Amino acid sequence: MLNRRGFLQNAAVLSAFGALLPKRSFFEAPLLNKIGIQFFSLPKLLENDLKGTLAMLSKIGYQEVELYGPYTFSTQAAQDRWKTVTPSLGFSGSGFFGHSAKEMKSLLSDAGLSVPSMHTDLDTLEHSMDKLCEGARSLGATYVVLPSIPENRRKTLDDYKKMAESFNKVGEAAKKSGVSFAYHNHGYGLTEMDGKIPLELMLDNTDPKLVFLEMDLFWTTAGGADPVALLEKYKNRYKLMHVKDMSKKMRFSGDGGNSTQWIELFPYMTTAGNGVLDLKNILTKAKASGVNHFIVEQDMVAEPEIALKKSIDYLKTL
Repeated sequence: MLNRRGFLQNAAVLSAFGALLPKRSFFEAPLLNKIGIQFFSLPKLLENDLKGTLAMLSKIGYQEVELYGPYTFSTQAAQDRWKTVTPSLGFSGSGFFGHSAKEMKSLLSDAGLSVPSMHTDLDTLEHSMDKLCEGARSLGATYVVLPSIPENRRKTLDDYKKMAESFNKVGEAAKKSGVSFAYHNHGYGLTEMDGKIPLELMLDNTDPKLVFLEMDLFWTTAGGADPVALLEKYKNRYKLMHVKDMSKKMRFSGDGGNSTQWIELFPYMTTAGNGVLDLKNILTKAKASGVNHFIVEQDMVAEPEIALKKSIDYLKTL
């Protein structure tokens, strides 16, 4: 029989060994099965070396990518708007970065990457859905996503009601074309306007079978909303999530309704796990509520090879 001294010695060894183990047990399944990356996190690298950048993303562990537009099949109005902002961005690449959909699919496949979603614009969703969905299907994408509503179409509650009507039509057209439509939030629409929360008004007037959601954790928090409360209230509506962390709890200087206010908060974006957001709790709730694509995004982050690796390394420990 094991005497007391032997028991204590074995206990001490086991305790020391346990301290060396990772936070999550070797036998415990990770919280996130697949982790994606939004291309807007590293646009300059993609523009300069698409193949090499895809290989780098795959090597550090990303399995999914989310594209941003415009694309060659986007409306002319969307492409013209993009040209007006690229001088200030310092890059012009978007969509398939000069490649055809077939070529992009091949490059992604070679790197072991899949595409669950593609960001686009409202004009293309409303006027060029057939071509957009054809492009999405060619890549195997499930969702076409609107990243923001144009400012001139969200000034009043009536505007949001009209947007809900448009979303239902877009969602129906997407469904008929074999994909799904999702809306990604920024900071606007999260605080009261004439006694109502515009985002909730819009969601309550859209068909949950046609209009899905992509939650941006950073912008949701900056807009003053509670991510977990929204996930619980609109269970099974949120299917994608932009995983971001915030180095310091910040709010928009205004209603979060324009790019100036967004850019002001860029310095407070930080690698996942390095900030103040309770990511483990939020992501656990998100998974339970129906989110099935978790996509890291750090808008145009400096040294993306380092920052994006830190984010995925942290997320793998959950």
